[in-house]
Amino acid sequence: MMKKFALSSLAVALMASSSVVSAAEWSANIGAGSDYLWRGISQTDGKPAISGGIDVGTDIGFYAGTWVSNIDFGDDATYELDLYGGFAGDVGDFFWDVGYVYYAYPNGDDLDFGEVYAGVGWNWFGVNVAYATNESASEKYYEDAFYVEATFDFELTETIGIGFAVGNYSFDISDEDYVNYNAYVSKATDIGDFTFMVSDTDLDDDDPIVMVSWAYEFDL
Repeated sequence: MMKKFALSSLAVALMASSSVVSAAEWSANIGAGSDYLWRGISQTDGKPAISGGIDVGTDIGFYAGTWVSNIDFGDDATYELDLYGGFAGDVGDFFWDVGYVYYAYPNGDDLDFGEVYAGVGWNWFGVNVAYATNESASEKYYEDAFYVEATFDFELTETIGIGFAVGNYSFDISDEDYVNYNAYVSKATDIGDFTFMVSDTDLDDDDPIVMVSWAYEFDL
């Protein structure tokens, strides 16, 4: 469900030529889940999340979009607003995606930061990397942080899929590096995609999290 990328500023790049504009396709998405997990960590203190976003893409691969969700960090921040843009494509069973995403917390206190990301894959296997930058906080908790993740996604039928992922999050300043894991099963229906996920990390005293979610995407 959740569309917080280690992937995916701005429409300006998409509007660089009339041919790009004419080929633009707009879509929107909405979602709900029992939690909002990002790299194995709850962003809502274990409580439900509601999200939504708007994307524009072109047939030559450029895209941009925005996405919003409620959060709960135990402070004044109540929602997250992501802005992203990039270039993606595929040749046969190979695919790639490169771009930049900015994570904004408008009513939070110096929580904003950005990431440059890239992903490559073949068929059912993918590798994603993300490098943090442009952090607004003076302590620079995320600045120069690096995330790498391997994903495995399989289609069992036309509507049922399963997947596994393992990622490593390393921080340049803090010593809170960790590894996260997750496994999921999803079911595509006419009213959206339903997902059941189990996620965990190797952090001390961190128990596995079970999450169920629903997401629906539609053209504008």
